[in-house]
Amino acid sequence: MSVLLRSYLKYARGESRLSPWMLLYPLQYVAKPLMKLRIGLYNRGIFSVTDPALPTISIGNNSLGGTNKTPMVDYMVRHLRDAGIKAGIVSRGYKAKDHPPLWIGQDRKSTDRDFAGDEPLMLAKRLPDTKVVVSRNRLEGVKLLAALGADLAVTDDTFQHKKMARDVDIVLIDSTCPFGNGNVIPAGLMREPMSAFGRADIIVLTKANHASAKQIDDIKKKLSPYISEDCIFTADLKLERWITINSDGNAEDTPKDFVPHGRYIALSAIGNPDGFYKFLADLGVEIADKRTFRDHHTLTAEDIAQLDELANARNADGFICTEKDLMNIPSGTVFRKKLYVPTITISMHEPLLFKKKILSKLKPYFLVTSNGHGEDAIGVVLAKKLKERFKSAQIDAFTLVGSGKAYTKNNIRVVSPPSEMPSGGVVKYNISDLVGDMRHGLRDTIIEQHDTMRSLRGRYRAPICVGDVYLLVSLLWCQGMRPLLIATAKSVHLNGHIYIEKWLMRKRAHLVWTRDEETAAELTKAQVPAVFYGNPIMDLLDEAAEPAFAWNGKGAKILLLPGSRPRAYEDINLILDAVTLLSRMTECCFVMVPAPTIDVGKMAESTHGWKMSDDGKKLICSSESHAEVFVCREPLAAAACGAEILIGLGGTANQLCAGLGIPVISIIERGKLRQKKLLREAEILVPPEAEKLAEAAFKVLSDSKLRKKMQEAGIRNLGRTGALDNAVEYCAKDMGWDARCRVYEKYEKYINEG
Repeated sequence: MSVLLRSYLKYARGESRLSPWMLLYPLQYVAKPLMKLRIGLYNRGIFSVTDPALPTISIGNNSLGGTNKTPMVDYMVRHLRDAGIKAGIVSRGYKAKDHPPLWIGQDRKSTDRDFAGDEPLMLAKRLPDTKVVVSRNRLEGVKLLAALGADLAVTDDTFQHKKMARDVDIVLIDSTCPFGNGNVIPAGLMREPMSAFGRADIIVLTKANHASAKQIDDIKKKLSPYISEDCIFTADLKLERWITINSDGNAEDTPKDFVPHGRYIALSAIGNPDGFYKFLADLGVEIADKRTFRDHHTLTAEDIAQLDELANARNADGFICTEKDLMNIPSGTVFRKKLYVPTITISMHEPLLFKKKILSKLKPYFLVTSNGHGEDAIGVVLAKKLKERFKSAQIDAFTLVGSGKAYTKNNIRVVSPPSEMPSGGVVKYNISDLVGDMRHGLRDTIIEQHDTMRSLRGRYRAPICVGDVYLLVSLLWCQGMRPLLIATAKSVHLNGHIYIEKWLMRKRAHLVWTRDEETAAELTKAQVPAVFYGNPIMDLLDEAAEPAFAWNGKGAKILLLPGSRPRAYEDINLILDAVTLLSRMTECCFVMVPAPTIDVGKMAESTHGWKMSDDGKKLICSSESHAEVFVCREPLAAAACGAEILIGLGGTANQLCAGLGIPVISIIERGKLRQKKLLREAEILVPPEAEKLAEAAFKVLSDSKLRKKMQEAGIRNLGRTGALDNAVEYCAKDMGWDARCRVYEKYEKYINEG
């Protein structure tokens, strides 16, 4: 190691307060904002954060070298193996040549130090049954591990690698030199400011046996503003055994209690050489002299010749180096005297508590998000499918519209703040409603939602969006991680997607499920990862539990949908007036399905000339017509399957009925005119008058050809089911959710039985 570098490290480690290197101190005020900006860009989704294909435990640090990451990786792999979990390793391979991901042992080139790097080769040698992958692109490395049959990935030195999300972030701190001089590079050892420790899930203070109790307490106090003490653990660095390399280059077995006696030249090319020398001194090894090289230095023939001369000059009995340095000695090059190599291991102070903390972080948390009442209904079906598939996972919901009643009704936890607006949602079509929402506090609600979403950052795997690109952008801005998108809002038949939407989906969505083949084809041409496996709206049919509902009345079976927004309390009178008129034209049986967001009792109170029966199952007209409307509290699909026509003011619900082949009668308004582009011949729109609704319904009932034409159009235009099942399968296989649940279940069983 050069005198210049030695001088710099002495200053950076805080060993020298007065140094010419103090001139670097102001530079950290340039570095800190840049580091903060970089992390912020990832947290906001401007830079891409992607979920890996396997559950991932990251081993990293926040300082330049010397925290024993490699022994910790070795410890984690062995520990997981004891739990029945086949872990693989992904390493960048320091100073290795740039190349596609490879696993050590796949060919001769993979065992070349220049291609693999010293630490991966060392790990591969220590863990012969473990796949060690070398890849600068960690995501591709984890993908290769998954293809090789690994259950979990342990990634080396990835605390600052923000492109890849991780399930558990373990950060190591050297107890003997925790923060150096406290400055950020280039003025110190810290890669990021102290606040970065707040991103860690677990912090391990290594080499605790080389530090005093007071030093450990001081480190914990400095960390306390950023992470709770129950997430901080201590570990000792202990000798495992000695390896002896003879002068002929062959390794020699040594007894378990062997300690080299005599005088030795200690050499090292690691991040914290002083820690290695102290370790040898604690073992009682007599050091005749030391030679320190820069980290990862490959010894040359000239270096070895000089070391041999030094050993003779100091009358030394041999050499001692680290296990990593052994990987940096060129093949076929040997010392004239014996070389001893101590292998070290990590020993946790509170292993059971450490395991339980790992378990808590490995538990899979999945999030379904939606931004509309119809989207909530689809989200509920999706969440129920996820709960059925991933039984050990926690499935939560986040809604941008309403309070998530559809989710809570189905025992799905809602983690978003309520968003009850006068309009019933985020208004697209009516300026006066938008103004009303703004007066009601829409701006503050959006801010609260975003704050809540940001507070959940890091808890969930890649979120699933059910809705539109606005929802995708909101998730990116607050979570940072690339989501999956069930695109229910737009279609080539409904204005299509604009350029910026296509760009966002291409750059930031894992995969997009469209509602029709034509839209998938259009997006694919724009290089968006889009697929069509069925219309997600039609997957609402999965809500119906047979036999959930039976039509028992006489006459034509008329389904009534008052809608899901607050205006339904007013629109119900328009529908009931049409019911009164239609019942005079022909014998009918009426069934109303209120949305989960609607209070049926409140709706009954808002009606004119109608009252709720004592058992709450019917609305009864008090006029001479004596018309009755049965109230179905089952999912819409249960009642829709038996209906002949629909008088509906809903959005998604109207589309579901059309897809079932039920002719739709609705009113002319801006939102319904947009919907007409999707339903086309399956829907008839009339002015918002009871007489017009009744006349249109009677016309469809009386004209069998018209009814058949509308039925066929609805089935053709809305398509088939299957999108949500495919989304679940994609998450299970491609997103690694099956693997995450399996690993969690195995690890939980291991701890409970331990």
